[in-house]
Amino acid sequence: MPWHGEGALLLLSGASGAADAFVFLCVGQVFAGVMTGNLVLLGASAAGAGEDGVALKVAVALGAYFCGVAAGALVTGRRGPRVRVLLGAEVVLLGAAAALWGLELVTSYGDRLGVLALVAVAMGVQGRVRVTPTNYFTGTLTSLAGRVALRELRGGDGWVLGRLAAVVAGAALAALAERWWSPGAALGAVVMAAGALVLETVPYRGGRPGPGKGKPRPDRGNPAGAV
Repeated sequence: MPWHGEGALLLLSGASGAADAFVFLCVGQVFAGVMTGNLVLLGASAAGAGEDGVALKVAVALGAYFCGVAAGALVTGRRGPRVRVLLGAEVVLLGAAAALWGLELVTSYGDRLGVLALVAVAMGVQGRVRVTPTNYFTGTLTSLAGRVALRELRGGDGWVLGRLAAVVAGAALAALAERWWSPGAALGAVVMAAGALVLETVPYRGGRPGPGKGKPRPDRGNPAGAV
């Protein structure tokens, strides 16, 4: 994959971290893209633990994420990936959430659920952009740790490590924004997703990729090799 393709994956990983941190800190104790964490929260809530109303937030996040993934699958269909279309939709969704939050139009519990739904749909769409995961990383980390232990590191593992670091950096950026300028807490995810879209529109050297060259490839850090 050309450098700008890998760069787009780094930016999407950062956008994922920023989106989840924004939702967790500002909407309240749930995630927009980490569905495993949401399932854990749902189980804890069913047992009477956690904050009031978490179960409803988790249900909204799960349903919205599902809809995002389904919509992304319908867009790609049998014609293969349409990366720019999916990224464009993600930027619009994240931008709408950032505008609502930044303009202080989120004034009720229902409004917060609406913002959560927008961001979760965006993360679901992002999950269909590439086979390489950019919004869930347990498999990536597991595979990388195994290769480190066995001393079987590959040439592309630097990019894998970079994606893991990008999640942390994106989350930190959103947290700092929430602390120092709360209306801008959602902007980091928008900017990084838009940056990924720009990189994905950069022509490949020698023209557009031929058949098969622009398709998603299995993640070097994903044990299953695919989503």
